[in-house]
Amino acid sequence: MSGAPIGLFDSGVGGLSIWRQVVHALPAESLLYVADQAHVPYGNRSATEIQANSLAIADYLVAEGCKAIVVACNTASAVALEPLRQRFPKLPILGLEPAVKPAVQLTRSGVVGVMATPATFQGQLYRATVGRYATAVQVVEQVCVGLAELVEQGDLEGSDCDARLMSYLQPMLAAGADTIVLGCTHYPFVIESIRRLVGPAMAVLDPAPAVARHLADVLEKAGLLASGQQGAVAQPSRYRFATTADPSAFNRALARLVGVNSSCQALIWMPRSDESRCLGPA
Repeated sequence: MSGAPIGLFDSGVGGLSIWRQVVHALPAESLLYVADQAHVPYGNRSATEIQANSLAIADYLVAEGCKAIVVACNTASAVALEPLRQRFPKLPILGLEPAVKPAVQLTRSGVVGVMATPATFQGQLYRATVGRYATAVQVVEQVCVGLAELVEQGDLEGSDCDARLMSYLQPMLAAGADTIVLGCTHYPFVIESIRRLVGPAMAVLDPAPAVARHLADVLEKAGLLASGQQGAVAQPSRYRFATTADPSAFNRALARLVGVNSSCQALIWMPRSDESRCLGPA
C-alpha cells in the first residue's frame, strides 16, 4: 500500500501548483493527477455539479489504486470535501482552505485580501475558516472572474495580464490590505506578477507548500510513506496525468508550468445506469 500512488485532482492545470510542492516534499512518491478540463473552471459552476464531478473523479482515483487523495482545488474543497470523506471514510483525503489563519497572524494593518472564485467564497469551508480566525480583522473578498482561464490559456505575463491583475488587486489595496491570500490553485502561477504589482511590503500567501507538508505528516502517521523517502529522487515514470479535454494542450501546459514532459491520458465522462457519471479512458 505504501508504494501506491497519491491522487490529485483539479478542474484544470491549477492543481499543478500543489503537485509541484508534493514532488518537492515527497520525492519518492508516485502521483496520479486528473484535470477535469472539460468543465474548467469549477468556480462558476453549481455546488451540485462540482460535487458530482469530484465524487466521480475520486471513484476513478480509488479504482486506480490511490492510497490518498488531494483535492487540489479550492472550489472543489469548499463544496465537495465532506461528501468525499463520507464516501471514502478510511482513505486520507486532504482539501484546501484559503490561508486566512496565517494571513491574520501576519497582517499589521488589520486588513486581509482574499482572491478566489464565487463558489469558494460561498462554500461552508471558507465561511467557517473566516468565522474561526478572522473575526478581529477586515477581510476583503475579491472575486477574480476569468483569472483561472488566463492561467489555463498560458497568459501569465504581459500588459493584458497585468491590467487584469490590477483590476483585482486595486480594491484590496484601496481598503488598506497588507496581506493577500491566493484562494485558488491557479493563482500561484501568476504570483510573481502579483508581487511585482503590489510591491515588497505586501505579503502574498501561497498555501501549496503547507498542503504538501500536511500531506507528508498524514502519510507518515498512517504508515503510508513510500520507502526510501530520504534523499530519493522520483523518476518521471512515477508521474501520471489525465485530462477530460485535449491531452496535447495539457501536455503543453505541463511543460510550461512545471517543466515536465509527459504523455497525458485522455479520459471521458460516461453515463451509468443510476443516471450518474463515471470516468473512463477515451
